[in-house]
Amino acid sequence: MKVLVEFENKPLLFRDPDYIISCSDPSLFRLAFDKIEEALRQGYFLAGFFSYEAGRCFEKKLSSAVKSGFPLIYLGAYRGFHRGRMGEESGGFRLENPRLNIGRTEYSADIEAIRDDIARGNVYQVTYCIKFNFEFRGGPFSLYCRLLKEQPVPYPAYLEAEAFQILSLSPELFIKKSSSFLMSKPMKGTWPCGRGFLSDLAAPLRLKYDPKNRAENVMIADLLRNDLGRMGNDVRAPALFEVARYKTLCQMTSTVTAAIDKDLPVYDLFSAVFPSGSVTGAPKISAMDIIGRLENEERKIYTGAIGFIRPDRDMFFNIPIRTILIPGKISPSAFRPAEMGIGGGIVWDSTPEGEWNEGLFKARFLTDLFPGTSFQGTPCCSITV
Repeated sequence: MKVLVEFENKPLLFRDPDYIISCSDPSLFRLAFDKIEEALRQGYFLAGFFSYEAGRCFEKKLSSAVKSGFPLIYLGAYRGFHRGRMGEESGGFRLENPRLNIGRTEYSADIEAIRDDIARGNVYQVTYCIKFNFEFRGGPFSLYCRLLKEQPVPYPAYLEAEAFQILSLSPELFIKKSSSFLMSKPMKGTWPCGRGFLSDLAAPLRLKYDPKNRAENVMIADLLRNDLGRMGNDVRAPALFEVARYKTLCQMTSTVTAAIDKDLPVYDLFSAVFPSGSVTGAPKISAMDIIGRLENEERKIYTGAIGFIRPDRDMFFNIPIRTILIPGKISPSAFRPAEMGIGGGIVWDSTPEGEWNEGLFKARFLTDLFPGTSFQGTPCCSITV
């Protein structure tokens, strides 16, 4: 297994692990963390991912519904790493048959169901997700490099295993731990770009001062402060409503920090903060319960965590949004199914049309490779590179 993390423009490549810690059975979930602790004691670096469904295994109320064939935990144990990235593949790629896993009518019904839960006081916000599916042929790393070149992001990663490849073009930090200092940067708030020179100039300010987006952002920042407070102290929010501009959109983050025990077990840390509140909603458990009821597929890698843990327990993980999963062995000559999650925070004043359009804006970094696709009916087109 190869794991390339290029966080903050500092690429690290992990390859040829001595062994892999993998868990797909919720009944063995706690045992996997015992294996993580043993690997760290033996001086291994661990690199790989936690799937979104792993977060359900921390809560007894939610874990009984987990029936995942996709790994909950998948971490290679490495003796070291290489500074730098893999060489780009010479081959190209072909994408065909883009489609969504849900129609407008069903989508609208789900948004209204969430608004009903908000009206009853069961939840304040729910991050609701759908899937963008397509067929892929060629070299996955070629597609990763193309997408990263088109729209650079601060927390990209590429993972290549025998059974799947993961291409993460993520702009969102989950956690960065340095000794006893822990930082998270939850992302909530989106504004489209690309509509014209003047509107592009105004987009960051329009997002920063938009009441709906600010309300969503501060709600999730408060949730993260609470989560970090479960395992640490001196919890702070040194920066709120920071706006980053990308090629197709602007997005808003806030920064939350805490002081924690530098030797805190990995299970205790993840059970307090995983998955991030930015990909669930608030309150977290209620939101995750609604997500499990409404979303018609497992999220798998989408909105989980990709990154690495050092032997001294320092760690660095992104949140894999804008992340493509391609199951199966690499086969340049055969088409394989691929998927990418698309999500957004639903609050009381959300509308099905507004949330649908926001989701499509978020996916444009990939769907722009499918010219002419509107997702109003049954799209059919392809692109070869």
